[in-house]
Amino acid sequence: MARESSLRFGAQTDEITSLLRIINLVRTEEAVTRPDIGRLTGLGRGVVTQRVDAAIDAGFLEDGDFGQSSGGRAPRTLRFRSDQAHIIICALGALHIRVGVAGLDGTVTSQTHREWDIARGPAATLDTALTMIDELLADEPDRPIWAVSVGVPGPVDFESGSPVAPPIMPGWNGFDIRRRFEQRFDAPVWVDNDVNLLTLAERRRRRDEPIDLIYCKVGSGIGAGLLSRGRLHRGANGAAGDIGHVRVRDSNEPCRCGKVGCLEAEAGGWALVRRAVRDIENGAGGMLAAQLTAGDAITPEAIAVAAQDGDALAISLVHHSAALVGESIAALVNMFNPNVIVIGGSVSAAGEIFLAEVRRRVYELSLPLATRDLSLVRSVGDEKEPLRGGAELAIEQLFDATFPRWFAEGRPTIEGVRVAA
Repeated sequence: MARESSLRFGAQTDEITSLLRIINLVRTEEAVTRPDIGRLTGLGRGVVTQRVDAAIDAGFLEDGDFGQSSGGRAPRTLRFRSDQAHIIICALGALHIRVGVAGLDGTVTSQTHREWDIARGPAATLDTALTMIDELLADEPDRPIWAVSVGVPGPVDFESGSPVAPPIMPGWNGFDIRRRFEQRFDAPVWVDNDVNLLTLAERRRRRDEPIDLIYCKVGSGIGAGLLSRGRLHRGANGAAGDIGHVRVRDSNEPCRCGKVGCLEAEAGGWALVRRAVRDIENGAGGMLAAQLTAGDAITPEAIAVAAQDGDALAISLVHHSAALVGESIAALVNMFNPNVIVIGGSVSAAGEIFLAEVRRRVYELSLPLATRDLSLVRSVGDEKEPLRGGAELAIEQLFDATFPRWFAEGRPTIEGVRVAA
């Protein structure tokens, strides 16, 4: 796609910098006409025309319809060519695989999902995911693949793209996930924690705000994603936000990570299931007890539904989880001072029964200044959110972090792109 006219900019720093900025201004719709570009960049009309022509020649921009006139001739709008390539997203959960295909604007064009236990190991899991992706691509337009995003339910070294001692992913420690996808698609691959993908999806939803946000997922496990002025905070090694393994006072419950007393071992979905079975064996009745007696497995989702339907045991389990999660979030609020907290995950599906208790603990334990402008809401729960977040991760890495490294080649390559944390 990159023609000789665009490659000339590779050796001219100021020219390529302004060219890339113009492409990104149009891509993000901050500027959609040549006069808009001139006003935002301070470049003269002739220079803007030259840069825009180069971007069109390189295949990144195209002319659109005519915009509104401000008195003279109506300016022609510009569009970013989001249809020039695919982004592949693979969102792995504890008990499912979800894959999707998106354009360069982040729009998910197709997706599919299946139940899957990630404990079956990396070989079988990734083989299955790649087959699902191939099936989606068979029905998509034939376009190059520019990026792949993978989310996993465990700690990830973002620099290497490998899980690090993930508690619920036996056999995955240090596994080179990136390599499997690079071999299949010959495109740059980014691997991140699943909660970070959900956090990026929330950022996309609030794209006009440089927001400070905590996304807390309370599902089978517990984790948090942190946005600071709109930028994802991963920490030095990618472990930021792993609140599921902070210690709960006076708890001796064994955790899947091998330690005892972790928040996840008390308040995570799998821990609530363990507690529910224990209580039922000790004589507790109600909907969950009837479900277990009938031979149906108790799940975190079932507990959330039963709580909404008024089951006393389920409500007590949800309150127990929410109170402990609220305490941990309160510590984050005091340290991080977000203006939005979003709660997601299967346990939070209990709705206000869960959310009200979290709010109570957060406001009770946080400083007044830290909660003065704080909003605490539940996520929209859209099944496409991890896919949108994965697309957002790829777009950020392609066009914010690494664009100057691969622009002259006309498309991102594995060799030309190195992960920028």
